[in-house]
Amino acid sequence: MTAVERQVDYILELNTGYSEMDRGYLVNRILNLVGDAARDLPEQAAPLANLDQLVDAAVQNGKIEDRLSARQILEAELMALATPTPSQANAVFWQKYQASPKAATDWFYGLSRANNYIQTRAIAKNIGFTTKTDYGDLEITINLSKPEKDPKDIAAAAHASADATYPACQLCMENEGYAGRSDYPARGNHRIIRFSLGGRTWGFQYSPYAYFGEHAIFLDSVHEPMKITRTTFTNLLEILTLFPDYFVGSNADLPIVGGSMLAHEHYQGGKHVFAMNKAEVEKAFKLAQWPSVSAGIVKWPMSVIRLESADKEALVEAAEHVRAAWAEYTDESVDVRAHTDGVRHHTVTPIATRDGETFRLDLVLRDNQTSAAFPDGIYHPHQDVQHIKRENIGLIEVMGLAILPARLKTELVEVKKYLLGQPNQIAASHKPWADQLKQQETWTLANADAQLNDAVGHVFARVLEDAGVFKRDDNGRAAFGRFIASL
Repeated sequence: MTAVERQVDYILELNTGYSEMDRGYLVNRILNLVGDAARDLPEQAAPLANLDQLVDAAVQNGKIEDRLSARQILEAELMALATPTPSQANAVFWQKYQASPKAATDWFYGLSRANNYIQTRAIAKNIGFTTKTDYGDLEITINLSKPEKDPKDIAAAAHASADATYPACQLCMENEGYAGRSDYPARGNHRIIRFSLGGRTWGFQYSPYAYFGEHAIFLDSVHEPMKITRTTFTNLLEILTLFPDYFVGSNADLPIVGGSMLAHEHYQGGKHVFAMNKAEVEKAFKLAQWPSVSAGIVKWPMSVIRLESADKEALVEAAEHVRAAWAEYTDESVDVRAHTDGVRHHTVTPIATRDGETFRLDLVLRDNQTSAAFPDGIYHPHQDVQHIKRENIGLIEVMGLAILPARLKTELVEVKKYLLGQPNQIAASHKPWADQLKQQETWTLANADAQLNDAVGHVFARVLEDAGVFKRDDNGRAAFGRFIASL
């Protein structure tokens, strides 16, 4: 069998719109993309290896330039043939949903992996481990999945139109089927499931560079900025009703404490249980207006209020009461200020889960103030831990999964050499930390990797503590208590 024939078989296996009658047509469509000279190319058994071979053939045949973006665009176009059209994908999804929500999401997740939209090979490069802490087992990921930019693409992008505004952002529905360009990802094999939320059309897709199992994105069909309101809580619980096997949450709607994409209203979810989900309530309290809602402060490095109820309406009302109270709350004794010079500082990061008929909202209190001492953010990773993590602490990290920069893969090798007394090129930013580690532990070849991973995990715990508004000391607990008393 040839590589082209193998690709046609794969298309017929995945795509619900083609039949055996379309075989000759599909052969010609593939040859049009990769060049007629690829007609007799021998197959590779693994689908993605076969895909790679076809892309290589397209370069050799002069159909595309040998640069990363051109290769990715062709990959997506070849796999677009193996992907149902948007209308077909939605029809299959909702047909399977009639059997169960899980049947529908299993199918869509499987398709998104099989058609190479979810970049499984890139994700497999990530480094991951867990660290035991007082808050549970924190998950650490050094993110190696997103490819480095090709210098040829950087040069091409410099000549691209400076006013390119289509798609408006990478979360817009207009990405579905978009070819891509040197400075924008290919989306030929991208599909979005439509559903109604609060009387508006929303979309459901998976993240191409997933950080956990079935990492899903729920996005508004309208390109408008993120905001946390009462509607947010209603939407999160409605998504849980639609997809009961998933969690769903929203990044905060302010810079510094928000996610990396504040310009488009969206939520994230999926099938994963984080350390924060497992954390217990350490101090319960009552909200008199909502007796059906249980409330408490969670044992977690950040400041989390947990609300639970089988009554979704009461849960939404209680959550909105907490959010609105926090939005205006100031306690100068612990540097908590709702506003300075008319600028809003307070919001929440909400996370919704469910257990049978009981729904839970964890509201993480956020404050995005800066100061002379902490110009990056008072409640942001402080300077002494930024050698490990300096980016925003968003939804996923709030729950206890660190997404650390790729630079650490090589930098930590040099740190380990330094700790073992070997010749090294340790970065100056890591040296104070490494000197502390030298004093705290005995370092050998046998234990260095495990001890260094553990040390990185404990830095992440410190990162979360920095982001906590009410610190876990006597003053912080007392201040948290004052806020609870004000509700």
